[in-house]
Amino acid sequence: MAKKDKKGIIGEFKEFALKGNVMDLAVGVIIGGAFQGIVNSVVNDLIMPLVSGIFGNVDFNNWYLVLRGDVAPGTTLEAAKEAGAVTLNYGSFITVLINFLILAFIIFLMVKGINKLRDRNKPEEEPKPETEKECPFCKTKIAIEATRCPHCTSQLEVEEKKE
Repeated sequence: MAKKDKKGIIGEFKEFALKGNVMDLAVGVIIGGAFQGIVNSVVNDLIMPLVSGIFGNVDFNNWYLVLRGDVAPGTTLEAAKEAGAVTLNYGSFITVLINFLILAFIIFLMVKGINKLRDRNKPEEEPKPETEKECPFCKTKIAIEATRCPHCTSQLEVEEKKE
């Protein structure tokens, strides 16, 4: 019977946490969180005012449907919530959707750029030396060093190696 390795839960956690992939993931999550703040600012402070201006100076965050409760038309979302109304906040969803699309597009461009750099720095593969040749008589593939075809037993000319 094989003896089991008894690391315990602390030992297993240390092994898991100190692997390179986990640390890379942690750094990615932290940078992603900071990057999301930048994207939110771009959307809320730059893009949404432009889009709102196109649609007649409308604030997307105040686009909602009242599901239950009495709310006068033109009431802000915050005032409707304070009045106890149940609302479907599709304007906030539009803002979050725009945030997502911009973030996804920027990440796509970053990955595309990284892949292009990786491909540029990738050394070109040297062509592999040929290991097979074709028998001139029966046209089957045979070892390059063969002097006689194993299929049709024809005598083959020996090619001199170039050095």
